[in-house]
Amino acid sequence: MKQVKLFALVTLASVCFTSAAAQNINWRSLQPGQKHIINLNAALDNSTSIGIGYGYHFNSKMPLVLSAQYSMPFGNNVFDDFKTKLGAQLNVLELQNVLVTLHAYGIIRRYENSLASMFNFGSEFATTVGYYKKTWWIAGDFGFDKAIVTNIKHSEIMKEYNPGIQSGWYIPTGGNFIYGLQGGYSFSKSDVSLKISSTMAQDFNTKPMVPYYAQVGWNWRF
Repeated sequence: MKQVKLFALVTLASVCFTSAAAQNINWRSLQPGQKHIINLNAALDNSTSIGIGYGYHFNSKMPLVLSAQYSMPFGNNVFDDFKTKLGAQLNVLELQNVLVTLHAYGIIRRYENSLASMFNFGSEFATTVGYYKKTWWIAGDFGFDKAIVTNIKHSEIMKEYNPGIQSGWYIPTGGNFIYGLQGGYSFSKSDVSLKISSTMAQDFNTKPMVPYYAQVGWNWRF
């Protein structure tokens, strides 16, 4: 039982690290000639983190943005923990000013605490539904972040507490549902956004120690 509880603890910590970080796009302010989107953000969940991202805008029938994102928490070892995301946002439905966007990402992340270090491959799928104007927007988000396969290396403290525990690859490991609100203001070639979210584990019962997430972001379009 101890082994199960400890494994669940470190796995949940792995999928909670900056779980909702993403570019928040005002599709109404994004012009056809603006192909590039640079994003900077700061977030607060289980840690305080900073992130940078790049998106390439395809002016297709269904507007599409391919993006790459990197985030890391503040700390003494700057690159000790990190999260990278590669994927796309596709604007699939438009009803006047109401827009529906689908998100799909592949994820690579690393997390370490006093109990274990974890290296994880995962995925994230989400939907955003919102009301968009040229100078502002407000929207709701719902998504699922899945830790597909995780390599866990237990610390000496963990081994001392539970001698039978084993390091190695675990498939599958865990996942979180993410839901919340985002909004922002657009001016010139910039978007300033705020996102507030909550997280719940895939069992619909367990919540992380800090179940809420907040992110402030800035986009530069050109």
